[in-house]
Amino acid sequence: MGDNGLIGFLDGVGRRVERHRPWPRFETDREGWTALIDRLPYGGWSLLGLWAEAACVHAALRDEAEGDIAVLSLACPEGRFPSLSAVRPSAKRLERAIRDLTGLVPEGLDDTRPWLDHDRWRQRQPLGKTPAGPAPAVRAYDFLPAEGPGLHQIPVGPVHAGIIEPGHFRFSCQGETVVRLEERLGYVHKGTERLMRGRAPEEAARLAGRISGDSTVAYALAFALAVEAALRLEVPPRARLLRALMAELERLANHLNDIGAICNDAAFALMLAEGATLRERVMRTADICFGHRFMMDRIVPGGVAVDLKEEGRAAVYDMLDEVPRVVRQLAALYDGTSSLLDRTVGTGIVSPALAHRFGAGGPVGRASSRAVDARRSPGYVPYPDLEFDVPTLPHGDVNARILIRFAEVEQTIRLIRQILKRLEPGPARALLPVPEQPAEGMALVESFRGDVLCWLRLGAGGRIERAHLRDPSWFQWPLLEAAIEGNIVADFPICNKSFNCSYSGHDL
Repeated sequence: MGDNGLIGFLDGVGRRVERHRPWPRFETDREGWTALIDRLPYGGWSLLGLWAEAACVHAALRDEAEGDIAVLSLACPEGRFPSLSAVRPSAKRLERAIRDLTGLVPEGLDDTRPWLDHDRWRQRQPLGKTPAGPAPAVRAYDFLPAEGPGLHQIPVGPVHAGIIEPGHFRFSCQGETVVRLEERLGYVHKGTERLMRGRAPEEAARLAGRISGDSTVAYALAFALAVEAALRLEVPPRARLLRALMAELERLANHLNDIGAICNDAAFALMLAEGATLRERVMRTADICFGHRFMMDRIVPGGVAVDLKEEGRAAVYDMLDEVPRVVRQLAALYDGTSSLLDRTVGTGIVSPALAHRFGAGGPVGRASSRAVDARRSPGYVPYPDLEFDVPTLPHGDVNARILIRFAEVEQTIRLIRQILKRLEPGPARALLPVPEQPAEGMALVESFRGDVLCWLRLGAGGRIERAHLRDPSWFQWPLLEAAIEGNIVADFPICNKSFNCSYSGHDL
């Protein structure tokens, strides 16, 4: 590793904190943080996460060339820190959320409007404290103005016609053409990170699995891996494979559903019916295997809560005999339906440069040439021993995001077959040791949307002192604003579905 890499640079500006696992954490001063800001435009480093405590801010970074990951921490005794948003625009909303949750002020942030706080919090309270008394009246949110001849605004949400989560979308339009889209989220902020404080890892794991219900396996896995990293706990090999099986079943069900939902918004309801049927097939298989359709609370720190019985293995093989055949038929149907392709090809384009700048992962990033998958890099067991490809396309439109999902379904089926072949009898859970001193751990896990980050600190005795979980949607919601620009209003639903960002996962 050269001195020009991320780790070499952080060694020069910070002090290593050895209790952080599996990746190093560095503590720096204001000068070192400023040096990072100066280097970010040229270092080839993406922002993995940005979070804070009452008087400290943390940034997780990835070296795109080397694959290295590290955390840089800055103490903020005066309640301020230099903003990263000028060089990493993906930090902007995260910094607004930090200000809402902790009161820390990002210096140089050009948008100081609250993000998670919908003007109902009496004042900016440090994380973990609740202001007394009734909430104040809600004030109007200052959306960006629409100025110019013929421009008009269309407000949509936060209450929508369908059974979906709340989010507000403000369209500035010239006729039917969208000139600018501005999002406002935070309506389903649950205070999850605060609720985790003081809880045992087994208890907090239940909260992690409910941050975003359609990614409950990915969140539970990220949390469990972070706990195990902090405790330096080895999980039994069978548990590792069962976790991967759950993760791939969750990925398969969601990709199948997304393919159908995208096509439905292009008025091709047949694909929705077929996709929903296949999703139901996968979820029933998951229920037979692990006793829960969503596999919620089945991954726990130390291993898995439910082992796979022979009837579950047989159910997976039965599902694998049916799903790939139907998926191939659906792919041919999609590719041969010109009226559908007219709606998807060239619609909602995200340029590769923008996807890289925001560090977007999952189908959104891979449809725009960003070949990043946490299963591959940095990798986590058992994936380094499994064979699979990370499909990418350069076009960045709705069509590319659909094709990436078809390709990922194929790779997931390939992975499930390998996992089943490697399953051997053995224990499926290890007991958690009780740490005698504080310990930190971090994990990066690939969900169907992209990478989920979990960082946490355990206190002496093993209870959660601080935990932070970052959904991939933080880096994808802003790109939806860019994707719809220049398209017509009627194309927004199909663009939105092709992203399928999480509201709940983003809002925490």
